[in-house]
Amino acid sequence: MASNRHLGRIISLQSLYEYEFRLKAGDATADIDTIVAKNIEPYAKALGDTEFVYSLSKGIVDNMKKLDEELRPLAPEWPIDTIAAIDRNVLRIGLFELESRKVPPKVAINEAVELAKAFGSDNSSKFINGVLGTAFKELGLGEDEGKKDAKSDSKKSEDAKEAESEETNA
Repeated sequence: MASNRHLGRIISLQSLYEYEFRLKAGDATADIDTIVAKNIEPYAKALGDTEFVYSLSKGIVDNMKKLDEELRPLAPEWPIDTIAAIDRNVLRIGLFELESRKVPPKVAINEAVELAKAFGSDNSSKFINGVLGTAFKELGLGEDEGKKDAKSDSKKSEDAKEAESEETNA
């Protein structure tokens, strides 16, 4: 079963995809909060922390232009508009989470790769991993990781604990 945060990212991806599709279709009524509310409804009990989905989705929409500009040089052979909509939104989620630093960088990348495996094409996960790996290096996030490792295990985030649990159970 998917963790609550993983399920939240799935709902966020679904909502971002719908939001972008409706905007491109000229739907002026497209509102990310309304879309997220509709998509959360069937999963509200299993999800628990609905605020995570709202803040992730809203944060990405509020920073979409900035995220897209930052993604351009990370995948120069692939103009952002030519990247499949699912992959584009997975990249936005991954980059947003890398930059927000609310989860460990490796967890943000791993979650994005898992979303790409589940919802993208055959090569999506490799593409996502490559682009976000480049972002990881260019943002200098590897240097922060050594400092975090020195901290007590009791201070690990919920996502880090879930990732370790999934690796152990695999």
